[in-house]
Amino acid sequence: MIPDHASAFSLHDCSVSPDILAHKATQLRIHSIQATTEAGSGHPTSCCSAADIVAVLFFGVMRYNPKHPKQPGSDRFVLSKGHAAPLLYAAWAEAGLFPTSDLQQLRRLSSDLEGHPTPRLEFVDVATGSLGQGLSAGVGIALNAKRLEKNPYRTYVLLGDGESVEGSVWEAAELGRYYQLDNLCAIVDVNRFGQSDPTLLAHDLEAYRARWEGFGWHALVVDGHDHDALLHAFQEAAAHRGVPTVLLAKTLKGKGIPHAEDQANWHGKPIPAEQAQQVVDMLEKTLPIPTPVISISQPQIVMEATPSVRPCSAPTYTMGESVATREAFGVALAELGAANPFVMGLDADVKNSTFTEKFAKQFPDRFVQNFIAEQNMVGVASGLAACGKIPFAATFACFLTRAYDFIRMAAISQSNVKLMGSHAGVSIGEDGPSQMGLEDIAMMSAFPGVTVLYPSDAVSAYRLVEAAANQPGLVYIRTSRPKTPVLYGNEESFPLGGSKVLRQSPHDRLTIVAAGVTLIEALNAYEQLQTLGIAVRVIDLYSIVPIDQQTLVDAAQATDHRFLTVEDHYAHGGLGDAVLNALSDEPVRLQKLAVREIPHSGKSAELLDRYGINARAIVEAVKHMIR
Repeated sequence: MIPDHASAFSLHDCSVSPDILAHKATQLRIHSIQATTEAGSGHPTSCCSAADIVAVLFFGVMRYNPKHPKQPGSDRFVLSKGHAAPLLYAAWAEAGLFPTSDLQQLRRLSSDLEGHPTPRLEFVDVATGSLGQGLSAGVGIALNAKRLEKNPYRTYVLLGDGESVEGSVWEAAELGRYYQLDNLCAIVDVNRFGQSDPTLLAHDLEAYRARWEGFGWHALVVDGHDHDALLHAFQEAAAHRGVPTVLLAKTLKGKGIPHAEDQANWHGKPIPAEQAQQVVDMLEKTLPIPTPVISISQPQIVMEATPSVRPCSAPTYTMGESVATREAFGVALAELGAANPFVMGLDADVKNSTFTEKFAKQFPDRFVQNFIAEQNMVGVASGLAACGKIPFAATFACFLTRAYDFIRMAAISQSNVKLMGSHAGVSIGEDGPSQMGLEDIAMMSAFPGVTVLYPSDAVSAYRLVEAAANQPGLVYIRTSRPKTPVLYGNEESFPLGGSKVLRQSPHDRLTIVAAGVTLIEALNAYEQLQTLGIAVRVIDLYSIVPIDQQTLVDAAQATDHRFLTVEDHYAHGGLGDAVLNALSDEPVRLQKLAVREIPHSGKSAELLDRYGINARAIVEAVKHMIR
């Protein structure tokens, strides 16, 4: 009989029969072959190499409720090699979560059994398929159990050997060792084949062992098709203390498919129908008759309520004082953390610049220092979000480009992750173009469902941190390095999808739309234009996505459809393009002031002038547009 997965929270004694596990592994192979053949696409050989590993995990090791995958206390499983999705689906179907007949809907538009897993499925924590990301999420999930919830559940991450070349895997491995995540177990399916060639190390298991041990992990080499050996290896992993464990499982790609087993050029190819039936017939002959009865006991269901975000205390800034929005972010994050114990702070070795150090000092157990590993930081944040936390991950805006694929997968996962990018634009000054985030708005705005915010003063920054926590899904907050004057009173509200009309009159001839440091320049330009007798409207577009379309349309109709957008960002994909898109049904004349070349080092004021986004440039552009 299978151990009581759902209610037993002590180590397994490996008493489960390897014959039972062999039966389940064969069933998983059959399901994977049949589903991919029916779909006409997929990765059956990648599924078959790992079928024994997954069978042992799901039916001999892991503790979970097969009807409620995310019940508190259940072990967690992340399929980093996401192309083996049919194997994952087959395991949950065999566990009883849904009928095995549903597996034949693989990759259909009408089914959530997609080609690679996404959290549309209740048993999937994070989307995978872009390789090298699963272990980072696993680190976040394991951190949640060990440091926050003090919960004994274990986290298992199945990786492919090909993805082990990705640097992000080793970023995650380093962090797992640093935080002593002995509740984390990685399994590498070493089947020696990638997509187009043999993998870098093929079946050199000792080389794999040396690498993982070099990163401080407890490394076990095991036959990935030996169920008894796998059971005992998982038992040793659970008993080992102080560091995470990795099982280096030697397998054969396409195991159980005679013509494809350990053969090249079968990656991502379904088995033709006639051959598939022959293979299934052969595998079915190995199944015992009658089929063994598998019993998984059902514990009492205790589901956690989703916590609501409690408001922060009001900010305490003085109108006109100079405060950097990045500093206001840090203050707000600490206040948010004080009111909400599920809020997390993450940084990548720049906490004294992003001001997450304020949160770290107050809540060290809820702060995750990721060191200089931005992509892993986003992956860890996704893992924490999958556990019901609200993680705020911060670094320089330019360094988030390194994490772009992780951000992309977080967006696909619809992860409740909040990102803050500081030091945006040429206004950072002397550090030069490598440190200037000038593409971040375009980058973040490209994803459907992602909220993009750009506060211009301390009060709006403070309030938008709280708004971000209340907004489901991925949110990006762009902050600036220079100190800027406080424009708003402490009681001002900043609803998402809103904007602020800061200057207006019945005689306005043009609308200036800006945010961040360029809003301050726009307000200075407004004063100069007033002396020239030129009336203009000034809008603070603090919410870029979603955008306040109605206010922009109203401004268009009130100012002869003339717009000037000003942004400390490259011209493509930024604030100006967002405004253009919102006004696509209006006959507007719009000019964009933006950075149009790779910038140079210099003082902030010099750079704003050189690249034509300061008050002087705004005045000249307005005069040109209305003449």
